[in-house]
Amino acid sequence: MLPGHTPSMDTNDTLILPFDNAVHRQAVIDLWKMVFDPLASYNDPAFAIDRKRAVDDLFFVAVENDTVIGTIMAGYDGHRGWIYSLAVHPDQRKHGIGSMLLHHAENALTKRGCFKINLQVRESNVDVIRFYEANGFAMEKILSMGKVVDQD
Repeated sequence: MLPGHTPSMDTNDTLILPFDNAVHRQAVIDLWKMVFDPLASYNDPAFAIDRKRAVDDLFFVAVENDTVIGTIMAGYDGHRGWIYSLAVHPDQRKHGIGSMLLHHAENALTKRGCFKINLQVRESNVDVIRFYEANGFAMEKILSMGKVVDQD
């Protein structure tokens, strides 16, 4: 376990733990391939895991009976926090796992001094929008822009 991190647990014995590459990597890759639509090469799970591990430790997994059933990554730039890659296995949805992961990441960001957390959701993903709204997030009238940077 990483220093300064303590696992959180709810009543159904689901643990929220820091991601451990040696233990969780393949299960996370499999989960992400199941639940995320890989639209671009930079969304490749192995690539995303390696890049995240290179910058910080705000990467957590939900584990039940030694099985990874959910993930979340967070980021913090010293001003705002971000939520990424919140995934819950389809068979485990509607049991509070996503909310547990989200609250764990929010607490980790808050401990670092974060006062505002952002996330992005596809406008067409109505169920996910409802989930975040139920967890205290609100839509903001902000246009999100992005640019893929060539990484030769």
